[in-house]
Amino acid sequence: MFGLMAATRIYLYRGRCDMRKSFDGLCGIIPAELGADPLSGSLFVFVNRRRSMVKLLYWNRDGLALWYKRLERGCFILPERWTEDGLIERHDLTTLLEGIVPNKMEKDTS
Repeated sequence: MFGLMAATRIYLYRGRCDMRKSFDGLCGIIPAELGADPLSGSLFVFVNRRRSMVKLLYWNRDGLALWYKRLERGCFILPERWTEDGLIERHDLTTLLEGIVPNKMEKDTS
């Protein structure tokens, strides 16, 4: 898979992405929509309209790398929180890729 350092910035593209896009098409979205540099070492996450497919694009030392996952059933759950510029936390990416649905913690009042 890919190495994800603790300092790696992770951007989630909030729009619906055409999964036919590859390196050049996704690299065009990054500066235009996320205001970031595709060669910065950051990780960029793209999801299709039905949220059944996800692509991760990142710079890997000497070139761009693309990681792709398609679900046979269900859909990816997008994080509820992110910054205006699309940044998400490492934990949010992990839960998205693993299909974990976070439960809300409630205080026991009994």
